[in-house]
Amino acid sequence: MGLFMILFTLIGGITLSAQSSINGTFSRKAGTIETTFLTFLTGTMFLTIFILFFGSGNVLALLEAPKWQLSAAFLGTMYLLLTVMAVPRIGVIATNIAGIAGQLVIGVMIDHFGWFNSLVIELDIKRAFALLFMIISLYFIYKGNKRLSEETQTQNIKLN
Repeated sequence: MGLFMILFTLIGGITLSAQSSINGTFSRKAGTIETTFLTFLTGTMFLTIFILFFGSGNVLALLEAPKWQLSAAFLGTMYLLLTVMAVPRIGVIATNIAGIAGQLVIGVMIDHFGWFNSLVIELDIKRAFALLFMIISLYFIYKGNKRLSEETQTQNIKLN
């Protein structure tokens, strides 16, 4: 079952990158907030149908959840909105690496302190190096994108 979860997560990552790219391009025409709205509206319609046919829980239990747990919906919306804003400006890979780096930084903190009733896994040197390498990779990807963008602009000026 663990292998399937890794495979499903890989597929999820593929769809997330494709969505980021498509939403970034679409936002140039429709607007950032409008693109984010369309994504969540479509997701709401899809999940409503999915709940009707496959749901096994109690939707009204959402109203009984502690208020801090409901903040996850807002955080997901903010993630998508910020991603849609970033992709047209810094590219898909820089946006995704920045998002992953952010996830790793907060994930290490959540693990280390056991926030939100999670498993406590202390920060060690291996995890610290992993974070450092992720941040270094973000730096090089961003600088490479910036250099390519400047070269493209210079070529366009010469052509005109």
